Amino acid sequence: MIILPAIDIKDGNCVRLFKGDYGTVEKVAESYMDTAKSFETCGSEWIHMVDLDGAKDATQQNKEIFIDVAKNTKLKVEVGGGIRTLDTVEMYLSAGISRVIIGSAAVKNPQLVKDAVKEYGNRIAVGIDAKNGYVATEGWLETSDVHFTDLAKAMSDIGVKYIIFTDISKDGTLSGVNAEQLKQINECCSANIIASGGVHTIDDIITCKNLDLYGTICGKSIYSGTLDLRDAIEKSK
Repeated sequence: MIILPAIDIKDGNCVRLFKGDYGTVEKVAESYMDTAKSFETCGSEWIHMVDLDGAKDATQQNKEIFIDVAKNTKLKVEVGGGIRTLDTVEMYLSAGISRVIIGSAAVKNPQLVKDAVKEYGNRIAVGIDAKNGYVATEGWLETSDVHFTDLAKAMSDIGVKYIIFTDISKDGTLSGVNAEQLKQINECCSANIIASGGVHTIDDIITCKNLDLYGTICGKSIYSGTLDLRDAIEKSK
């Protein structure tokens, strides 16, 4: 299993949210580059980066930050937030980003996912963010009537190889991963599942590994010190 340490960006700053609430924004690091390089030093191969401004308004005002990390570290960069057109997908991938995450558009414009997968294959991931089991969109500000397992099956059927699953009620809470929902999504489709939200201690890493997941994203747990990144990477092997 791979570990993906996370950096969320809002207004150019490294931040974390609590349960996706933009009113809870908290700055967690002074420098995105220093933070990324510290992840690299700990042995990370991937980094998960989210454009929180983009997730809310579909702009790419922070794109230079993600591209900078891709160009000036050895990390493979996975980026999500506001990616709703094929042009945006192309912009990121041609600039050195390793994988892009399509979120809201997977519900509202599944044709975009089909076109992106046809063009770029396994460099496309879909982010499925659930609130009480139903998919949330637009930076988690809206909730749909689509169940997370139904969307996972549909995305897997059109060729999506990677799905990042977030239980919004867990995100940024350090309350532990939602093992039951992770088990459900991993068993319902053939895509590689990456867990996101709720990671607190090394026990959560072991839980995800035992569920035979492809990867686990760690954010607040690293910044708050409840999880040692180097230890997480070692225990995930």
